[in-house]
Amino acid sequence: MHKRLFNIDPWKISTDHLDRENKRLMESLTSIGNGYMGMRGMFEETYSGDSHQGVYLAGVWYPDKTRVGWWKNGYPDYFGKVINAVNFVAVDIFIDNVPLDLAQTEVNDFHVELDMRNGLLTRSFIYEAEQTVIRFTFERFVSIVEKELGFVRVTAEVLTGTPELRLISKMDGKVRNEDSNYEEMFWEENAREHQGETSYLTMQTIPNDFGTPRYTVTAMMKNTVRQETTSEVLNEPFVTGDVFTWSGKQGESVCLEKAVAVVTSRDIPEAEQAATAQQLLQNSSTESFDQHLAKQTAAWQERWQKADVQIQGDDEAQQGIRYNLFQLFSTYYGEDERLNVGPKGFTGEKYGGATYWDTEAYIVPMYLSVADPEVSRKLLEYRYKQLDGAKINAQRQGLNGALYPMVTFTGVECHNEWEITFEEIHRNGAMIHAIADYTTYTGDKSYLLTDGIKVVVEVARFWADRVHYSIRNQQYMIHGVTGPNEYENNVNNNWYTNYLAVWCLNYALTNYEEADAKSKAELNVTTAEKDKWQDIITNMYYPEDEELGIFVQHDTFLDKDLSPAVTLRKEDRPLNQNWSWDRILRSCYIKQADVLQGIYFFGDQFTLEEKKRNFEFYEPLTVHESSLSPCVHAILAAELGQEEKAVELYKRTARLDLDNYNNDTDDGLHITSMSGSWLAIVQGFAGMRNYQGQLSFNPFLPEMWEGYSFTINYRGRLVSVMTDQKQVTIKLLEGEPLEVQLYGKASLLTEKLTVPLILKEEQGV
Repeated sequence: MHKRLFNIDPWKISTDHLDRENKRLMESLTSIGNGYMGMRGMFEETYSGDSHQGVYLAGVWYPDKTRVGWWKNGYPDYFGKVINAVNFVAVDIFIDNVPLDLAQTEVNDFHVELDMRNGLLTRSFIYEAEQTVIRFTFERFVSIVEKELGFVRVTAEVLTGTPELRLISKMDGKVRNEDSNYEEMFWEENAREHQGETSYLTMQTIPNDFGTPRYTVTAMMKNTVRQETTSEVLNEPFVTGDVFTWSGKQGESVCLEKAVAVVTSRDIPEAEQAATAQQLLQNSSTESFDQHLAKQTAAWQERWQKADVQIQGDDEAQQGIRYNLFQLFSTYYGEDERLNVGPKGFTGEKYGGATYWDTEAYIVPMYLSVADPEVSRKLLEYRYKQLDGAKINAQRQGLNGALYPMVTFTGVECHNEWEITFEEIHRNGAMIHAIADYTTYTGDKSYLLTDGIKVVVEVARFWADRVHYSIRNQQYMIHGVTGPNEYENNVNNNWYTNYLAVWCLNYALTNYEEADAKSKAELNVTTAEKDKWQDIITNMYYPEDEELGIFVQHDTFLDKDLSPAVTLRKEDRPLNQNWSWDRILRSCYIKQADVLQGIYFFGDQFTLEEKKRNFEFYEPLTVHESSLSPCVHAILAAELGQEEKAVELYKRTARLDLDNYNNDTDDGLHITSMSGSWLAIVQGFAGMRNYQGQLSFNPFLPEMWEGYSFTINYRGRLVSVMTDQKQVTIKLLEGEPLEVQLYGKASLLTEKLTVPLILKEEQGV
């Protein structure tokens, strides 16, 4: 099911159609952010139709009491969730005392556009009444130069008539959450004041019963209208602002520029927030909207120079990859190690805005290549700082070591679904895989051998306690789990989970002796512990089927009715919106890569033939109803020479939201899976691998493309890779010479390496 609202353009998301039926989807797709704050693409002015207005602030959340039908020991005390914050972009408009409301009023020449080069969201239209015609233009962005600042500009140009316009620029704290909060309001007003040219609102999260911090937020704005107007102050509970009244005639325009500063108690004590916001606005007032936008464009350009993927001959694919990179960088760029990447980012409330294993599995591999190593290291440090919380999670299950949470803000689990919270424990291994990924890619072992080893060992202790020994089979097993395929719960011996557990134990044994003395003394891993780990490594059970030559997803999986997904009726897709949960759990259909996730993670551990057999068995059963699924399959398909399948799945991951593949983008974007489009190109089409610190490429060119290129950071070098219909060129842009493998042949890259493009069928796949 596809639903495409926006035009195809390499750098812009735009449409000339106001689609009221899909307004929420439009809002999701035009979301903007700067890593500190962000918002959905709701309109500035009043909109009385169906809409989800949302402004979100990084790290500001609320612990809501866990609500379940039947309480079980071990349940988290609370469910953490991101909360809708003060709407600081609001500008209500009245034309001759009639409210401007596009839910009720037809307009002409409607246009909305998100420019991915600089994060500017623009909307324009022509309003017509009996004697009046006005062109309205709305522009806004949140600054990546000064993270606390946001800017809005509203321009009204009179084309016909002599209208009176009333512009009400306000900050509105009367906001409520939608997702699983039943319209609750999570804010109290602490202060509201109008001081000369500025007004501010200070709000605090309502009390909670769990001892987590109550956040205070101060939003302050300064409005500038250079045309002659009358003005008055808007001052009511939870709302403050300015009211400007302007009378215009044909050929005249009025322009409101609104600068906003938002500070939170995560950084600034409440007593200092108003003064801090005032200083931010005062400093920013020396420059106009356009000057701030110019700085914004320059800062984004610097990011694009490091990360842009250029595709020739396919603007759909080009738009998809750039859109995903833009939204990822709008969500997280490594400035704050206290933050992580929420599955919806600043685009909605679903999933609570918390941290999932998506970060380690999908975000870290991309950020290692497209940003400075410090960005990825901060993601690792985020988990280290939450190690105590992970130990609490394990203790609540009666287990040793650390169990990293499925969903968290603090390290303590705050997810309330039993089969996820307690059974989807494979996420624990993803934490260690990210440490290994960082270490192998950068060549820097300093994190692994200090703070990182503490995470590695405590996770190993968890696995050693979570397994059990089957006397009957004389092997170790792991029962009662949910693998990456969430369309099966409470299974025994999920192959991926068992494999990952053993890998973690092996990684701990391999690296513990090299750790710094302080960390080893603190951890005190005994000989008996190490012997137990080795015994598990040697004697773990893995479900396999010799006749099929595959790793079996879990015990009894092959007993299911194994009908391929192509036999499903179109009206049944997506299954999670049309089938009962019982029917889904009994079916053979796979939500996302499971066995194939392990083969992707540990690609150098399996033969090409093993990869081929498992891919050809599992991919036809996969419905890809997780946003995390298509990219893994695209990468494996590319490696196996299945170019058509690789391109099909690339498109699905690159345009998952832009084309609303899973019919679920209206409540927010799938931020953490957006790195999958980059992975599909770089690890898939270009075949980039970094096994044991050896950088290699095996590129192919999709048939409908004319070429593609990208740039990566690698061990202090900046390397560009360009593939066209005739050749592959790798350039060393910065840094010392580097040995690379291209199509299996090692070469020393000093300046440029060019070889003929080798087709997949010629590569012997």
